[in-house]
Amino acid sequence: MLQQSIGSERVALGISYNGLAYQGWQSQPSGQTVQDKLEHALSRFCAQRVSTLCAGRTDAGVHALMQVVHFDTPVQRSENAWVRGPNALLPHDIAVQWAKVVRREFHCRASATSRRYVYIVYDAPVRPSLNTGRVGWVFKPLQFDRMQSAAQYLLGEHDFTSFRASACQALSPVKNLMRIDISRGGTYWRFAFEANAFLHHMIRNIMGCLVMIGDGRRPPDWMAEVLAARDRDAAAPTFSPHGLYFVGPRYDAHWGLPEHPSLLDGLPGATP
Repeated sequence: MLQQSIGSERVALGISYNGLAYQGWQSQPSGQTVQDKLEHALSRFCAQRVSTLCAGRTDAGVHALMQVVHFDTPVQRSENAWVRGPNALLPHDIAVQWAKVVRREFHCRASATSRRYVYIVYDAPVRPSLNTGRVGWVFKPLQFDRMQSAAQYLLGEHDFTSFRASACQALSPVKNLMRIDISRGGTYWRFAFEANAFLHHMIRNIMGCLVMIGDGRRPPDWMAEVLAARDRDAAAPTFSPHGLYFVGPRYDAHWGLPEHPSLLDGLPGATP
């Protein structure tokens, strides 16, 4: 955990990125992660080393509309400068959307009340071209009623071991899945998830099951069987990372942070 020193201030940033070129969020020896690129830009801007924490790690190929990070620094800049300065030094596919100087008690991860993701699926006989890397793809038609029925089994507090990656470092597999909204616009499906927290690969493993149910390979009540098994082998294979977007965390209003990501309507299949 970052320790704030006397004379420093805590800065929160909202970051968006296209994850296709990166090995996920978390820093790696290769330096080819979003965290590595962000910290490099911030360190250059501040002329000293900057370390960040994020609200939710993302895997390789996963995108973010509003990743929230915080860091402590003795460098004082206007909030506008914390946006413009790093953006001048970041790659074109990573951008700071907003900056806020926050109280010492704020923690981008621990202060979050929930986290939100959206998964976009392209439903067509032929694979996508212009949206390659930005959407998942299915070539068998999906049926809304089947997926909607299956999703209901997952709502509430459950042990989600069946949807947990073997490398997951979470202390407990029990999470509260508050919302799954499924909608369609043209050839695109949008699956919106909100929970207090998510396990590693949890959404992609749920998506694998929803797709198998939606295209008729499994019945809707199979989802209940998978959940009850508490066994990763009971679920479908992990679905593609490319259609997954970290929409962002929610915070109590008293922190004064932006609530709704401004880029949500820029997702593939969004209604104009």
